[in-house]
Amino acid sequence: MKNIELKEINHYYGKEQVLHDINISIKEGEFFTLLGPSGCGKTTILRIIGGFIKPLSGSIYVDDKDITNLEPEYRNMGTVFQNYALFPNMTVEENVAYGLKIKKLPKKVIAQKCDKYLELAGMKDYRKKRIDELSGGQQQRVAIARALVIEPTMLLLDEPMSNLDVALRVKMREEIREIQQKIGITTLFITHDQQEALAISDKIAVMDKGRVLQIGTPMEVYKNPVNDFVANFVGTSNCIEKKDYANFGLEKEEKPYIYKRPEEMVLLQNTNESGFIKVKIENKKFLGPIIEYTVCNNGKKYEVTELNRLNNSDKFKIGDMGYLGVLQGE
Repeated sequence: MKNIELKEINHYYGKEQVLHDINISIKEGEFFTLLGPSGCGKTTILRIIGGFIKPLSGSIYVDDKDITNLEPEYRNMGTVFQNYALFPNMTVEENVAYGLKIKKLPKKVIAQKCDKYLELAGMKDYRKKRIDELSGGQQQRVAIARALVIEPTMLLLDEPMSNLDVALRVKMREEIREIQQKIGITTLFITHDQQEALAISDKIAVMDKGRVLQIGTPMEVYKNPVNDFVANFVGTSNCIEKKDYANFGLEKEEKPYIYKRPEEMVLLQNTNESGFIKVKIENKKFLGPIIEYTVCNNGKKYEVTELNRLNNSDKFKIGDMGYLGVLQGE
């Protein structure tokens, strides 16, 4: 049974349409990510699911029950906002307990649930600390514990790592995924970071200008992008047109164009084999474990990524000529 389903959701801010016919199904226990640039409508969808915005048209279902007109307090959604929205005048424990006190649960039950979710978030030892005494990562853990303690139907995460530095972002995304898998909660994650989306999602919906362009597993979206936007927003791609198929030995392809990732390209110094075109090395970036090349053939540029195998780091210099091909087969 589908846990969450959005059907034909449309929404406007003033005269501007910000969502166009959104249809999304999120299965129970799934980690589902909305990925797209700023202003594409990701957060609007999250707020519609949470009940903070009512869509102009369309419906939201939880286990086939229409919740479109329910107020947020009756939806049982746990939300972690971009700025965490913690109460600075409360301790960690008081923040986590807040939602349970609103529900007027017994003190013993509140204490037990707080213990459980503070432990899960790794914040039990900080329960008496004030929010302003915590680091950004610790505040995020408190926000997650507060969202989970009410044992919601769904966890909504609105770019929760945007305020963290790069190293901490990687650590926290792994912790979020670990917590989600431990309790099996259905999760909607909002991000503009393609690496985050690829690393932790079960499913990804790529969005642009208020539309969902493609939904699939990270591998499906990465290997089979449906258009130029997806191909270049989720990684980098080389678009090869049908008129160039013979040059690359791709005569069996039937589509008018195909996308090949930089790691699917082969760059050789010399070859007598067919399926290669002569190119000039226009740019080279040494990035430690990988080497990135930009090469050019008759004004058309291609991106190539190679593993740094130590013996190939000096294979090409900028201005050198080489031969470009495409990896064949799966």
